Amino acid sequence: MNLSIIAAFAYGILAMSTTGYAYAGGIMGYIQARSKVSLLSGSISGLLLVIAAFFQLQGQSWGSILAVIVTAVLVVVFAIRLAKTRKFMPAGLMTILGMLALGVMVSQMVRN
Repeated sequence: MNLSIIAAFAYGILAMSTTGYAYAGGIMGYIQARSKVSLLSGSISGLLLVIAAFFQLQGQSWGSILAVIVTAVLVVVFAIRLAKTRKFMPAGLMTILGMLALGVMVSQMVRN
């Protein structure tokens, strides 16, 4: 299995469970602040990454492109949130993990 697929899938699961902060963050954001935007954004971005990983497994090259685009957008969003709040959790952690996942995805795309 391609490392890029694992990175897209893992970051997608994290996005669904941590964003909002995207989805634990999305879910946490919803529970704490009743933020439907957090819940929706986390669910959508995480689902897109899981779908991208699935299509990469099917040999569809556009799955890699989708994963890179979604991950890059999430990294920017989390970096902006980190700059505003100065709180490492969850924005800092998701920024770092997103950059790592993005690095893996791009290096795999360049190799292929």
